[in-house]
Amino acid sequence: MLRVLGKASSINVRKVLWTCAEVGCPYEHEDWGSGFRSTSEPEFLALNPNALVPVMVDSDVVLWESNTICRYLASRHGRDDLLPSAPAERARVEQWMDWQATDLNSAWRYAFVALVRRLPGYADPGLVAASAREWNRLMGLLDRQLEKTGAYVTGERWRTSCSGFLCIAG
Repeated sequence: MLRVLGKASSINVRKVLWTCAEVGCPYEHEDWGSGFRSTSEPEFLALNPNALVPVMVDSDVVLWESNTICRYLASRHGRDDLLPSAPAERARVEQWMDWQATDLNSAWRYAFVALVRRLPGYADPGLVAASAREWNRLMGLLDRQLEKTGAYVTGERWRTSCSGFLCIAG
């Protein structure tokens, strides 16, 4: 049976669990990460040397990086409605997934860590404000894309680019 390792409160783990539900894939969920088993344990590091959640184990296939796992699950279950097989359509979905994982996540990270996680060393009000401004700028970009398409992020058909904090219908 497919295993998903990571705490369900993690946005990246949630997107994998959502994809499992969407494709109808049964799975076992194991809590790993802060508040649960440490991702620094040798057992976990053998699966993901980055010590980050999520990790997916599907028989002899071990994957980390939530977008990669979501793409794998959609492909494995033949869900062209979630991840197109046509190269141009697929690339449009993947570009928004990658944008979220790189640009959008980077934008909100400082504010999130400062205001939600409240970690020491993340209390600079100027950096919190800059993080929020960048988040808002990028959300404006997303809003303009949705206005342009008139429906979903990649056009008129619903596709899923489930990406972390936000699940973008494409």
